[in-house]
Amino acid sequence: MVRDLVRKMKRLEALIFDVDGTLAETERDGHLVAFNRAFADAGLDWQWEDSLYGELLSVTGGKERILYYLDRYRPDFPRPRALSDFVANLHAAKTKHFLQLVSEGGIPLRPGVKRLLGEAKRSGLRLAIATTASPANVTALLENALPGGLSLFEVIAAGDVVPAKKPAPDIYNYVLRELKLSPERCLAFEDSALGLRSALAARLKTLVTVNGYTAGQDFAGAALVVDGLGEPEAPFRVLAGEAGDAAYVDAALLHKLLAGA
Repeated sequence: MVRDLVRKMKRLEALIFDVDGTLAETERDGHLVAFNRAFADAGLDWQWEDSLYGELLSVTGGKERILYYLDRYRPDFPRPRALSDFVANLHAAKTKHFLQLVSEGGIPLRPGVKRLLGEAKRSGLRLAIATTASPANVTALLENALPGGLSLFEVIAAGDVVPAKKPAPDIYNYVLRELKLSPERCLAFEDSALGLRSALAARLKTLVTVNGYTAGQDFAGAALVVDGLGEPEAPFRVLAGEAGDAAYVDAALLHKLLAGA
């Protein structure tokens, strides 16, 4: 009886989404390409291969990723006196290339994303974003991949809105404050172990949709791990957790996940 009462008290009110790798396959098709183009423009002999980039994704934040690469792989590279300015300028150039790739329509949303966002909005669920991606990147992606998509999200927390990036919980805590909701009323969507750790640290139940870079990571603690959100004609594959008889992620499944059913 107590368990049933607790379940009744848990009412899903909002969905909070990561962006890169979660809403769209932006890493391989966007950010990696953009980084290498920025390096070439700067006359650098850096070329990030796909396998290397998969490792670099263990560091959140583009500027932080460049610094990690210098420390780990290029200790021979002569550091400019104003290293932070050098990295910031390099990252700004990378962002310009990424925005161009997005504007060309080369980075669509992952399957099931558009359907779920529309269904969630129609059912009265509030939507928010919690990402380390820059605000410009988020805006460009949503405007090009989902016309009118920006208006769907009540809160968009991106980039350096908080000082500590994932896996710290700060970005999720910020979104919860802006929504004026407790974590028990929300579900987070992530694609990586770092993102999952961030959401769990904010006490959020989390659904993970893996991608090519993250499929082998440790997702202990996730409410559900799937290979994608799925579509009626293209069911998802459950990697961990219980989805009952659901073949794709919809509002009904999300309510069950929050309730622990």
